[in-house]
Order: sequence, then structure tokens, then C-alpha cells
Amino acid sequence: MALTVAQAMTLPGMRMRLLAGRAGLSRVVRWAHVSELADPVPWLRGGELVMTIGLGLPDDPAGRQAYVERLSGAGCAGLAFALGEAVTAVPEEVLAAADLQGLPVLEILTPFIAVTEAVARWHADERVRGERRVVAAQEAMARAALLSGTSGILRALAEHTGGESLLLDPQGKPRAAVPAGERPWHARALELAEGAARPSAGVLDDGIQAVQVQSLGFSGPPTGWLAVRTASPLEWHARMLANQAACLLAMELLGVRAGRAKAHAQRGALLAAVLDGGLSPGQLGELCPVAAPPYEVVVTAAPVPAEAALEALEEVAADAEELALVCGRPDATVFVLPERPARWGTELCARLGVPGGGCRALGLDELPSAVRHAATLAARGDGYVHVADLETSALLRDAFVPDAAHRFAAAALRPLREYEARHGGDLVDSLRAYLEAGSNLETAARRLGVHRNTLRRRLAVAERVSGRPLADPGHRLQLWLALSLGDLVPPG
Repeated sequence: MALTVAQAMTLPGMRMRLLAGRAGLSRVVRWAHVSELADPVPWLRGGELVMTIGLGLPDDPAGRQAYVERLSGAGCAGLAFALGEAVTAVPEEVLAAADLQGLPVLEILTPFIAVTEAVARWHADERVRGERRVVAAQEAMARAALLSGTSGILRALAEHTGGESLLLDPQGKPRAAVPAGERPWHARALELAEGAARPSAGVLDDGIQAVQVQSLGFSGPPTGWLAVRTASPLEWHARMLANQAACLLAMELLGVRAGRAKAHAQRGALLAAVLDGGLSPGQLGELCPVAAPPYEVVVTAAPVPAEAALEALEEVAADAEELALVCGRPDATVFVLPERPARWGTELCARLGVPGGGCRALGLDELPSAVRHAATLAARGDGYVHVADLETSALLRDAFVPDAAHRFAAAALRPLREYEARHGGDLVDSLRAYLEAGSNLETAARRLGVHRNTLRRRLAVAERVSGRPLADPGHRLQLWLALSLGDLVPPG
């Protein structure tokens, strides 16, 4: 709240009379000052109620008019005369110029020192009242933070500053606003946030409204930006409340981020269990919310710190972040996101600064296969490469009917799997290792960690159960296709 000339005239003990310049009664009185100089302007800062007995008034009419014009141009609040000492009446030139300039001219019947003391006392009391208002507003914002979170803080800030508030994310996109919806001043706030050094605060004041922007966060890059629009000039208590709100919002966002990180860690553990075979894809969908298929599976060429992975996900895929799956692996980081025309992987890998590979998955059951294909492409180290970008993979995928391919693999391996279920023996894994080793018994046994005679006995059982010798090229080809179809043909 500001002290105007009209209010100063009504302060306790004041006796003043308006002589001219009624249009300027709303001018703000910052101080009351005595001056008998012919040109006091160099010694003023603006907002003063200049008090005089008239000794400094020029003798000529033009000089008196210029005297008033200089005071008005310097931003003085008003001109007060004590009559009867040097002058008995205010010259007409002064009154006429004051009306033209909208500079209040008063006759003062109170001692100058009493006026100065009254103005100083009002400002001191107003400071105390302002501090009380700030404390009340801070308590209101703290309660709002506990009850309503971000929206409550913004509402309390707007209410206690008499303005409007806006929360921007780190990229400058609006997160919440009071009042809701886009406002004309939002563009100015975004411009100020984009041009500011980080972390920082800035103000744009055009004399009508002031837009204050404050970065959020206690270390590192800002977690967002708080913008407040108030009337000009920007009051000190509005600055203090904006700083308080920025601290509350920063803590709120840190809490939200910590909760989000915990949720992602839990979801990532479930995805890891699916990839390791300890959990079925169907159970993943039952235990945590997932986006509707199809999915883009992104695998980085090297493991990425969990915090960096989540920051990149929040920056690149904010709209899909809540339903995304992020899983740290010993040699990579896996992202599973809902598919969109512009691939997520390109932006994610660029943001993280690591190469990556991508693959499409039509459902949760295809995630393990998609991760294997994406990891193979990530190992190439060629930026971000998606399976669909490889012509041979696309042609091979198109050459198979998925349901028919699955039925073929199930039929070819059924005798072996049924024998394993009844008697054990690891026939399928042993057969895969043998075929992938080019039918080299020593190499396959070494990869499996078993003696070659153990592997030889397993292969003999596999021949007997399948009904055909492994020396038969056709039989060996069918078994190899059934075992490798998921690796050869990308899902999706």
C-alpha cells in the first residue's frame, strides 16, 4: 500500500489545504522534504512532498512556471507552501502550471518537522503492517502447500499479491496458472525465463504491470519457473512472497520427483523380472499401469544413471512419462514407451548423449524379444537405429505370419519341452547352444559349463525324443528356426 498526497493530508495532526493540481492527489509520497533552492531537482529522488516558505521561487512568471514543471518532471509528489514568511499568497503562475502538470499545490499550516515525522511514521507503520501481511501470506501458502500442493500455492500467491501466478516447467511449458488458461502476460514471462541466467530471477516492469520470474530449485538446472504478475511498481512484499512461493514449489517438485523416481524404480524392477524370465508379461500388466500397445522399446548402448534417465524422460516424453517403463540393466538402460510417429529414441539418446537401438513391440509379450533386437542395434554405436530402418530386418519380418510362426516353433519344440517338464535335462538350451556353436560339441559344452559327455548324452536324448537324427540337415534347420525365430524376426 502506498501513501498518496490525499492520504497525507488526512494524517493525524496535519492541517493542509489544496490550492491547485487536484488531478495529482493520487501521487505517491515517499518522503517529505524542505527546500528553499531555486532549483531543488538535482537534490531530489522522486516521490517527495517538497515544503517551502517561497524563498526559492523565481521573481519572473516564466521562471515560476518552469520551477513547477521541473518539480513535476522530477516525479515530486507535491509542493506545499507555508504562507506569511516570504510570500503571503501562492503566485497565480504557480497555480496555473500546477493544474496543467497535475502537481498538487498545498497550503500547509503544520510545522514542517511535524509533516516529515508524520510521513516517516506512516511508512514505518506500513512496513510493520506489510511484514504482518507477509507473515500471514506465508502461513497461508504453507497451509495451501499441505492441503492442495502446487495449485494451492499458486492460488495463495495470487490472492495475497493481488495479481496472477504461473508455473512453467524447465522447458518453459505452462504447468499450472491462476487464473486458469492462457493470459496475455504469459508470453512475457516465458521470454524472461528463456533469457535469464540460471538460476536467477528477473522483472519486467512497463509502468502498468510488473512481471516477476523466479527460477525453482536449490542446485543444478532449474526444475521450473514461477512467474507472478502484479500492478506496477513491484512492491517489496510481492518479491518476498514470490521467493517464499518459489521455495515451497521447489520442495513440492522435489517431493513429486522423489515419488516419481520411487514409482519408476518399482516399475523398472517388474520389467527387469519380465526380461529375466521371473515374471510373465501378463503379470506385468496386472501389477502396474502400462500404456496401451504398440510400444517403442529403446535400449541404450551403455547404462545410464537412473536420475539422468528420468530427467531425460521427463524432458523428452513428459506426456507419456507416467506410463513409461525404465529399467536399468548391467550393460544398458531400457525404455518402454507408447509408440508415436516421431520416435522417442532419437530424442532420448540425443539428450543422454549415448547411442541406442529401438524396436517395435505389439504387446507386452513381445518386450523381451524387442529388447534383444534393440540391444543388438545399440551395440553398433551408430546414434539411434530402429529395426524398421534396416531393410533386411523389415523384409524378414514381413516374410512371416506371426501366429503361424509361433505355432511352428511350438510344434517343433513340443516333444522336447514335454520331456523336460517330466524328466528335466535342459534339452532345449543344450540343443540351442549346440546349433549356435556350429555343431561343435566342445564349444557348446564350454558355453553351457558342462562336461562334453553330459552334453553328448543330452543330445542323444534330444534325437530320440524328436524322432530324427541331428545329422539330418532338414531336421537341424527346423530346430534351429524354431529356437531362433524370436531373434531372427523382430517383433511388432
